[in-house]
Amino acid sequence: MIADIKKTAEQKMKKSLDALKTDLAKVRTGRAHAGILDHVMVDYYGTPTAIPQVANVTLIDARTIGVSPWEKKMAGAIEKAIRDSDLGLNPGVQGDMVRVPMPALTEERRRDLTKIVKGEGENAKVAVRNVRRDANTQLKELLKKKSVAEDDEHRAQDDIQKLTDRHIAEIDKALQAKEAELMAV
Repeated sequence: MIADIKKTAEQKMKKSLDALKTDLAKVRTGRAHAGILDHVMVDYYGTPTAIPQVANVTLIDARTIGVSPWEKKMAGAIEKAIRDSDLGLNPGVQGDMVRVPMPALTEERRRDLTKIVKGEGENAKVAVRNVRRDANTQLKELLKKKSVAEDDEHRAQDDIQKLTDRHIAEIDKALQAKEAELMAV
């Protein structure tokens, strides 16, 4: 029973960390990378579909992303989807390719993005701590039912605390890396 609680807690903490990494990947730095368009949805015959599923996304140069739709008539819809997204990008259609230039970040925008990143990190830490709280509550219930010994319960709580500390340290490391990437000119 204790092993199940620990395993579940670790899986949930890992999911929180993975979600943070996914969110951080969406935060734009001055350099172009193809993954930035992964969450942008385009209307494909009435179905919202991710851009990489309807087009080839490539890097033309360090500051430009090229999107080549598999169907020529999708270029306009892809351009509109990128423009309407929360990324603040201004794409343009050239023939059957959509070019997405990445504007250079101003110092003020870098600071704003750093605040956003810190907020995402804090949310991930709260999620990890909530998992710890839930696991500790489950352990206390087992102790009340006399399903486990008091020593085992304390040992399990210590293990869950170590898990929590390790995941929070990984969150901090991911945040520091993203902040350094944002502030690099």
